[in-house]
Amino acid sequence: MRKSLITLAMVVGCVVAAAAIWIFGGRQLSLLVDRYWTVETASLPIHSIAYEGNGTGGILIVNKLSLSLNDVPKSMSLSVGSTKDNQFALASSGKVFAFGLLTSTAENTGDRLATVPPVGDQAFVVTRHSVLSWPTPFDLNFMTGQSPSWKRHIYYEIRWKKASGADLQMLWRYEQFFYPENGWASGFMTRQGATGLIRVEIPK
Repeated sequence: MRKSLITLAMVVGCVVAAAAIWIFGGRQLSLLVDRYWTVETASLPIHSIAYEGNGTGGILIVNKLSLSLNDVPKSMSLSVGSTKDNQFALASSGKVFAFGLLTSTAENTGDRLATVPPVGDQAFVVTRHSVLSWPTPFDLNFMTGQSPSWKRHIYYEIRWKKASGADLQMLWRYEQFFYPENGWASGFMTRQGATGLIRVEIPK
């Protein structure tokens, strides 16, 4: 009998410890799993791309999806503008990727640039989310009375390969909240130091 009680206590202790790890360390565990496995939910061709800003920061608009270029790591040295041959381009860490010729419309003035993928380019925006969600029992919103019961990460990725062989990959990470009444909300919640544009790759 005593042995059974000890075994039961050990099992309960393990369950409690696992629950505590999931609640307090779930975000980090989810990030670890995300490095190796995420769930792809959409892969859509890019029909248009535009930029609103002053060259650093601002917003990149892919189809109708707005992706922030603000608060990116300084190591990316990210800037957006036009080249001498009138191409809409992005530069990062000394490397430049030209999306295409600026469209000959009035929108390419001031703080807005736009183009469409040239013929032969393979350009997609891909949406993925974490395999592992984590519970948020201590998140309380006294303003609305609605608090998320779960969270997960959601990723937006630009994959652009030009006919010339030039390549670009950009990856954004946000948090997505789950509400029991409404399901998963839009995936653009931010958390300082953990969300936004996290990777830009322009291979030589």
